[in-house]
Amino acid sequence: MSTAMSSSAVDAAPEVVAPQIKGRLTHPWALAGLLVGTALLYLWDLSVSGWANAFYSAAAQAGAQSWKAFLFGSSDAANSITVDKPPLSLWPMALSARVFGVNSWSILVPQAVIGVGAVALLWDTVRRSFTEIAALAAGLVFALTPIAVAIFRYNNPDALLVLLMIAAVWAMLRAVDDGRTRWLLLAGLCVGLGYLTKQLQVTLILPALGVTYLIAGPRGLWTRLWQAAVSLGAAVAGAGWWVLLVQLWPAKDRPWIGGTTHNSIVELTLGYNGLGRLSGDEPGSTAGLALGPANGPNQTAASLHLWGVPGAGRLFQLAQAGQIAWLLPTALLFGVVLLVWRGRAARTDARRAQLLVWMLWLICTATVFSYMQGIFHPYYTVALAPAIGALVGIGAVVCWEHRHQVWARSTLAVAVVTVAATAYFALNYYPLYSPWLKWLVLGAAAVALLGLALTRLTCAGRGPLRTAVVVAMVMTALLAPVAYSVTTVVQGNSGGLPSAGPSLRSRIRVNSSSNQPGVVTAQITEASGPGFLRPIGAPGRPSHVPGCSLLEAGTPAADVIAKLTENADRYRWVAATVGSMCAAGYQLASGYPVMPVGGYNTTDPAPRPDQFLRLALGKHIHYFIITNPIQQDKWGHLNDAALIQQWVQRNFTPIRVDRVLMYDLSQ
Repeated sequence: MSTAMSSSAVDAAPEVVAPQIKGRLTHPWALAGLLVGTALLYLWDLSVSGWANAFYSAAAQAGAQSWKAFLFGSSDAANSITVDKPPLSLWPMALSARVFGVNSWSILVPQAVIGVGAVALLWDTVRRSFTEIAALAAGLVFALTPIAVAIFRYNNPDALLVLLMIAAVWAMLRAVDDGRTRWLLLAGLCVGLGYLTKQLQVTLILPALGVTYLIAGPRGLWTRLWQAAVSLGAAVAGAGWWVLLVQLWPAKDRPWIGGTTHNSIVELTLGYNGLGRLSGDEPGSTAGLALGPANGPNQTAASLHLWGVPGAGRLFQLAQAGQIAWLLPTALLFGVVLLVWRGRAARTDARRAQLLVWMLWLICTATVFSYMQGIFHPYYTVALAPAIGALVGIGAVVCWEHRHQVWARSTLAVAVVTVAATAYFALNYYPLYSPWLKWLVLGAAAVALLGLALTRLTCAGRGPLRTAVVVAMVMTALLAPVAYSVTTVVQGNSGGLPSAGPSLRSRIRVNSSSNQPGVVTAQITEASGPGFLRPIGAPGRPSHVPGCSLLEAGTPAADVIAKLTENADRYRWVAATVGSMCAAGYQLASGYPVMPVGGYNTTDPAPRPDQFLRLALGKHIHYFIITNPIQQDKWGHLNDAALIQQWVQRNFTPIRVDRVLMYDLSQ
């Protein structure tokens, strides 16, 4: 196959009709259908997720109430501590909440709009070097990637991060077209804003951006190097203004930087959200997940790393496979084949440049995700979705247009087999989840392979067999992702770990009172049929419980909220409680600031015990709410949050309201 491909690469390339990027679109209704359909998918029954990630919803609420909280990304309007990320992803939600009030829709609609914008921008990026059909295919694959559906209906920072990364690629490829420095400045700015969204994760696309432009840029080598340096400067400026502001602002007059032990945004960048993710040396990381014994015919028991075992196969493990793995091997296949196809093109070839940037994006990001030793969650894999969508869309359309050549038909056949095998593998993780689905995928693959084998009829201009082959290939590629996406829309998400389909998260019962530090107890129940809309353990609405944990905010009882809102205006914080997620639940329900002692992981020294003592005795805090028993670290020591809770329990009288212990610090 490789010999035939290389010998015909140059001759084959001109046969593809160049896209028209100016003037009237060839398929305007198809584009409209793609964007409208994406909007419906991302907006449908959006409130099913409630507050979604209450940790970020509470910060959006705080930003809607206080411009200072807006600037720093504080968890509460009284500015005790920030979230553990820079604030850019919070700003659209906070502004929406200022205009439309604090509710589920005002917080989540901006994420859906960002998702539609990401699909549109990917479409425009692909169509500038390839055809509109390839762009539509890329946008469709991206929009229907299950974890993309979950994230663009959720309020984690990853939605905005993905949009900014696509924008950086779009701008860089514009610079490949005309060599203008302004496009590289824009690409750098998008990278800088990506840092203000999720810090160093955006740097995973820097090799793709830099290598592609240095190879394919139209200017001389020294000019390209100078332009790359200017682009890097734009990235530093795009992020540096906020970092400098935080560092220069007097620490006593701003909130504590969440996720740090020394109140430094630089520490957060290099530690918890940076190198610590690679090495595993970060505060608050969880050692593992111990799964309870099997209990019933539909349950399994195992022991696994909470975020998957690091290694080459991590993206195909239980927690990740259904999120992103469906078309990952096929994207790599198309990328390699098409780079060979364009191998003899000119250095500045725009098509090869686009293929190269998507391949480098995919390989660099997948490699880091696979081998990183620190905190890794399945929803991070949404960062792979644009590259997969682009490579699959481009590859499928280009190979179909060249199907009269052996290399293209062979690639399509291998792609069909790869997709079907991956789907079968991923669906086997959930044998009771629509068991008919994997057989339908295999049947569609068989039809596609049979049609590709009938060369003369398949290569004909029109005909029923040609249509049947196209439909069969589309079904093979998208049936399983569509099923997972629909399940995601129906069941919704809540808590800190959004996921798609019959997800691991939706069937884990977390025991936050485990006496083993860093270990939680969980029980997995398999999804069941007959339809993919009704998995066991994944109800149509998120389940809410009076309690809370590191991952779930819960729903506070009405009597507790009544206590918090009584004379609330007299206090800077109506309550304090250990952990940001628990505090978020009380804050969102009451509408008043609640201090999250210890931050997200309860390990931040914010506030310190002496600071809390002064605030409590100064009657700045009304209640202290007990959410979990005092925990010791593995050496038997108490951290600052535990010391504060211990002091409260020893010096104040508890009041039991519903099932919650409250301590009135004003008495």
